[in-house]
Amino acid sequence: MKSATTLGLAPNALKVLEKRYLKKDEEGKVVETPVALFRRVAKTIARADMMYGKSEADVLLLEEEFYSMMTSLDFLPNSPTLMNAGRKLGQLSACFVLPVGDSMESIFDAVKHTAIIHKSGGGTGFSFSSLRPGGDIVGSTKGVSSGPVSFMTVFDTATEAVKQGGTRRGANMGILRVDHPDILGFITAKDDNSRFNNFNISIAITDRFMQAVKDDMDYELINPRTRNVVKSLKARDVFSLIVNHAWKNGEPGIVFIDRINASNPTPKIGDIESTNPCGEQPLLPYESCNLGSINLSKMTADGSVDFQKLKKTVWKSVHFLDNVIDVNRYPIQKIAEMTRANRKIGLGVMGWADMLIMMGIPYNSDRAIDLAKEVMGFIQKEAKNASAALAEDRGVFPNYPESIYDGKMPARNATVTTIAPTGTLSILAGCSSGVEPLFAVSYVRNVMEGTKLLEINPYFEKIAKDRGFWSRELMERIADKGSLHDFDEIPDDVKSVFVTAHDIKPIEHITMQAAFQEFVDNAVSKTVNFSNSATPKDVEDVYMLAYQLNCKGVTVYRDGSRDEQVLSTGQTAAKHAEPQPGQTKIVPRKRPESIIGETRTMNTGCGTIYITINEDENGHLFELFTHMGKAGGCASSQAEAIGRLVSLALRSNIEPDVIIKQLKGITCHNQTWANGGKITSCSDAIAKALEKYMEKGTKGNGNGDKHHRENVFIGQCPECGGSVEHEGGCAVCHSCGFTKCA
Repeated sequence: MKSATTLGLAPNALKVLEKRYLKKDEEGKVVETPVALFRRVAKTIARADMMYGKSEADVLLLEEEFYSMMTSLDFLPNSPTLMNAGRKLGQLSACFVLPVGDSMESIFDAVKHTAIIHKSGGGTGFSFSSLRPGGDIVGSTKGVSSGPVSFMTVFDTATEAVKQGGTRRGANMGILRVDHPDILGFITAKDDNSRFNNFNISIAITDRFMQAVKDDMDYELINPRTRNVVKSLKARDVFSLIVNHAWKNGEPGIVFIDRINASNPTPKIGDIESTNPCGEQPLLPYESCNLGSINLSKMTADGSVDFQKLKKTVWKSVHFLDNVIDVNRYPIQKIAEMTRANRKIGLGVMGWADMLIMMGIPYNSDRAIDLAKEVMGFIQKEAKNASAALAEDRGVFPNYPESIYDGKMPARNATVTTIAPTGTLSILAGCSSGVEPLFAVSYVRNVMEGTKLLEINPYFEKIAKDRGFWSRELMERIADKGSLHDFDEIPDDVKSVFVTAHDIKPIEHITMQAAFQEFVDNAVSKTVNFSNSATPKDVEDVYMLAYQLNCKGVTVYRDGSRDEQVLSTGQTAAKHAEPQPGQTKIVPRKRPESIIGETRTMNTGCGTIYITINEDENGHLFELFTHMGKAGGCASSQAEAIGRLVSLALRSNIEPDVIIKQLKGITCHNQTWANGGKITSCSDAIAKALEKYMEKGTKGNGNGDKHHRENVFIGQCPECGGSVEHEGGCAVCHSCGFTKCA
């Protein structure tokens, strides 16, 4: 039975709602229930109908339909809509594309607009292809340009500054055309792990380049300032460089830019040069995306697709997303104008793997490919019909005369479908993410105070119990192993249906992506997973097949290839916990004979705490001691324990930024204000003292700048310590909803 306040949501969904979506007061206390959130969103989005002459009664009825659609978890809009609809900010879009022109004025206008967008909770995409290459002449000064990669650093730094303390992390997509003279430097830009941690990067691949790869020919590099050919490169050499870097750490991704523009719905308005951070939404400059996803796990009946329910949900979802465009408070006026001129929406899906399981169809089968085309083809057709019906009632989108639709069919929206990553949304909905396979059948989830909970896929648990092979011991072994292959007690037909991402061949991943892409206006966000033993040739084969099958882009991830290694099973975790050949276990630095530091006084709700921070002889942070003004007591002992653990972390070369992030904002019942800021706990006071000390310009732990923190949490979520999974072109923690994408 559903609770009046929780709607029967799973505990993990409630946890994510409380942390990321529900309203909080000035002290950080949750002051909104899930029911109130969905009511707030439904009411705000339904009110847009008043703009089109609907009565108050009509709007109230629509509000109930939207509320029911969301609370039943049949459909959820993108995160900014859930967070901000009906609230002061009112910014409802997930992502934006900004132009970066070849002038200082244009570049820094883009930086300013980026900061404004990130502050509002959105992510941004850019093409740097218009910037003149490094070493090219600068006319105003007769100097030389530093090139696109250099200017990307400015955007990365701005993102780092703005994202601190936000509810959603700033994220960027940086794209450069493969025929830009600086392409080699761009491909290798993320070789240094301290650079561009706020960027995904992708190469805009042209048809001409792909043909040159096939023919083993040279291709031309073109200066965007002069449009002159400046050099030629061997296409296969450049392609191999892209492939090898993607094999090495998953980047750069690739987008097939000519294919994207072949389906550009408004070619007379301009060419598409970039996408949003996860690559599924190609956009013109100053456009934004308004996304939502239908939960396919709710669209089955008696082992078949319930197409009648799916049709109703598609029509209501299109209506919902079109209304979002009208009530959205855009962060920049140009974005408001362009978005309303084209009215692009992106209706996608989640729970695809669940639907297949409920119908007994293996993900990696021809039946699954056929069903993908049938289901997405149906959604595409009905979304177009719903958009046409809205056009009859409200009018076509303003740029309709400049579009490919002019005279062919009415259209309220230039595009209607997108397959977006749904990492956090799928946690709320309790379903599988996007069009990805299961990331695990059983896994261990970390919760507060070191408690670990065994999470079991509910469909698998039911089948296991119904067919008599369930046991706690088996579930724990599966969580440790990560695959059902080696468990003789599990029937083969069950093994074939409950395949996980790493059970599926990369070629099968890309074939599924292509099946959905055939019936999607925009693009499909999906990760092609490779085992650690995969070769660069395996990656190359997937790229070539993706091009052959008309995909618009590809994101790959080879297990263990990144420093922030994704661990979803005990077996993989154990592999990385033990020292590998050439590696050693972490051994804390020994205390030197001489050490220097300072003591800071911090007022807390438990009394005054004195925090001493010391550096070693090289200026690297080394240790932290605490002393409570009130002797003894629980607060004093806990503060001492925190100090010892912080010292151990510093001596083990963990960056102070990471420690600060873990401690800052922890709350207790005794909070206080000091020096114009709130101290929420002793832990918070320690973090803020450490943060103030860092403002002096300390060298940290000696392992480089603060960006190194991205690499410290090997296999762990930086917010809850749980495991993170690469899916949908992003990285998501299924424990707390943390995502590296905006």
